Amino acid sequence: MKAARAKTPRRPALKKPPAPGPKDPVGVYCRVRPLSRQDQECCIEVISETTVQIHPPDGYRVFRNGEYRETQYSFKEVFGTLVVQKDVFDVVAKPLVEDLIRGKNGLLFTYGVTGSGKTHTMTGSPGDGGLLPRCLDMIFNSIGPFQAKRFVFKLDDKNGVDVQCEVDALLERQKRDAMPVPKTPSGNRRQIDPEFADMINVQDHCKVDEVDEDNVYSVFVSYIEIYNNYIYDLLEEAPFEQIKPKWNSCNTPVRNGDFIPPQSKILREDQNHNMYVTGCTEVEVKSTEEAFEVFWRGQKKRRIANTQLNRESSRSHSVFIIKLAQAPLDADGDNVLQEKEQITLSQLSLVDLAGSERTNRTKAEGNRLREAGNINQSLMTLRTCIEVLRENQMYGTNKMVPYRDSKLTHLFKNYFDGEGKVRMIVCVNPKAEDYEESLQVMRFAEMTQEVEVARPVDRPLCGLTPGRRFRNQAFKEELARKLEMRGGPINGETEEQSASEIFLQSFPPLPSCELLDPNDDQTLPKLIEVLEKRHKLRQMLSEEFAKNVLAFKTTLQEFDSSVISKENYIQGKLSEKEKTIAGQKMELERLEKKIKTLEYKIEILEKTATIYEEDKRNLQQELESKSQKLQRQASDKRRLEARLQGMVAETTMKWEKECERRVAAKQLEMQNKLWVKDEKLKQLKAIVTEPKNEKPERPSRERDREKPIQRSVSPSPVPGDVFKTRGGGQAVQFTEIETLKQESPTGRKRRSSPSNPDPPEDAADSEWTDVETRCSVAVEMRAGSALGPGYQHHAQPKRRKP
Repeated sequence: MKAARAKTPRRPALKKPPAPGPKDPVGVYCRVRPLSRQDQECCIEVISETTVQIHPPDGYRVFRNGEYRETQYSFKEVFGTLVVQKDVFDVVAKPLVEDLIRGKNGLLFTYGVTGSGKTHTMTGSPGDGGLLPRCLDMIFNSIGPFQAKRFVFKLDDKNGVDVQCEVDALLERQKRDAMPVPKTPSGNRRQIDPEFADMINVQDHCKVDEVDEDNVYSVFVSYIEIYNNYIYDLLEEAPFEQIKPKWNSCNTPVRNGDFIPPQSKILREDQNHNMYVTGCTEVEVKSTEEAFEVFWRGQKKRRIANTQLNRESSRSHSVFIIKLAQAPLDADGDNVLQEKEQITLSQLSLVDLAGSERTNRTKAEGNRLREAGNINQSLMTLRTCIEVLRENQMYGTNKMVPYRDSKLTHLFKNYFDGEGKVRMIVCVNPKAEDYEESLQVMRFAEMTQEVEVARPVDRPLCGLTPGRRFRNQAFKEELARKLEMRGGPINGETEEQSASEIFLQSFPPLPSCELLDPNDDQTLPKLIEVLEKRHKLRQMLSEEFAKNVLAFKTTLQEFDSSVISKENYIQGKLSEKEKTIAGQKMELERLEKKIKTLEYKIEILEKTATIYEEDKRNLQQELESKSQKLQRQASDKRRLEARLQGMVAETTMKWEKECERRVAAKQLEMQNKLWVKDEKLKQLKAIVTEPKNEKPERPSRERDREKPIQRSVSPSPVPGDVFKTRGGGQAVQFTEIETLKQESPTGRKRRSSPSNPDPPEDAADSEWTDVETRCSVAVEMRAGSALGPGYQHHAQPKRRKP
């Protein structure tokens, strides 16, 4: 048993802080492919531009009770069966390409069941290119005139980029040209492969409107696939070679002509916490044709198999990565700025996910079954990551997102953490057989729309003057035009040769100098004559040249003197101007100081005015509040006064009635008391005046009632019945209310007195004494004593004092 080898502990990486700024939800779009046959049953219907409706097919029961339910799902936009590839590109992919050229990252992936049209949407078909060739075409249409030469930008093995000068780039190009390895063909040098020529023949000429013209650009592409949760480079050439016979791990010989699968790649994290594939082939391309040819070369190596649901079913997730490196030009607008901090590397990842499938429908066995399991597992991990992200954002939890459970989610972890814009196209097949799978896809898409990704920030500006490139080109064109107008090329040696030739042509031509006959006496004299003429002409030219030189020297001296005088004049003027400028500068400084002083005063006054206005507003508010308070108090006072007046009136009326009642009761009580006293006095008087020998005998009331007697006749009739008493007297039982009045002798005099015609009310009360009696009150008294000479009996009703 081997001992376990200890692993070097890895230093934990610093966690990235959460990306600040606003967030955008993941853009989810839906595309419905047309049915393969017209007689097929359809279970998905496009309701509007943003809504689809999915309903169970005939014979399918959603619930146990047999109820059918139609469900609607909303997307950012829905593309029906008649929508062309250009419309999908304009809505979904075009903004991602614009962000790529502006230095931002982007991720676009297609998701759906097998046979739903994901690869067609991404790659396209002959005559109708998909999103990938259209993205490449838009990129090169936008940066075509601003591309750098090959190898000016050089990618390193740590997901970074370096910039080289023109000399190093030239040496690199020469070295690559001398290598026996086949070079990446350029679209301009060789004919396009007719197999994919129709896919990239895009006539739209779409491009980004605002491209930084002072930058240089380079495009790098790479193509990988994730197969059985392993990453493979589709542009790698070495592994697909024939090998010699050898024994494999199963002790079975590998025959000549078999192929060993390529080595899987490893995911790494760079210094910016972005994930990348180590050792992946990245090719620099200069045209749409060249880039798509690289893609097509890798597409041929992608694993595709025939299943019962799809004749060309993708058995792996493919990722086509477009990297755009850009750097600004220097201040002169000629060369690339040699500063690594100024380089911007943006990335657009186009992902074609393998379709989820059910093995009971595909009838997969062996390798196909294993592939289907790994595909479904990776898609399930993607769904789990989206669910955890959604839960963390909606409920504020901090659960760990399981990115590392799958290579697919681990590769694009930085996009969901806020390193770019994420968009997804959900492809669905409306046929009834895919109802359950389509339902799961719709639910996943609905959940994905609730996940928000931080919006990428704009890259900083370099700080150099814009428009450097075109100014430099305009300067070069103007310089070439002026040199052409002067009649000579730029090269100085050619100008000297043409001037010497013109000077020699001004001399007389030399005759033939060949002496063929010794007796020839004409050749030499002619030659001497021509030479003499040339000598005279040379002397004349020399004299003329000397005269011209002298005249030129004189002109130069005169010019120098004039220049000196003008310089002196200009110096004097300049000194005067400088003095004036100095005075104006001093005046400007004084005025600036004055302006600063005034500005300071204005600022103080503004602050004071602001304070006063604030105080005024506060006082106005306080005054308004006080006035409102006073108004409320006055209204409360009026209400209280009205209420008190009502209460006083009510209380007054109540007490008046109570006083009247009490006074009446008191009057009645006093009258009763007076009557009782009078009766007692009368009885006492009757007892005192009764004869001593007579003993009155009080008969019983019953007997008196049984034997009534006749009323006695008296000077004044008594209102009642008269009975005899035991003592021999008489008793009266009154049956009416009577008032007995006794006239006072003093009162008669007062009434007859003329000096006081209106006596007061108290005096009138003192003159008379009223006694009220009630019916059925029997009083025993003697008739003779009861009716005395001083009394007057009158039957009248009761009288009350007011």
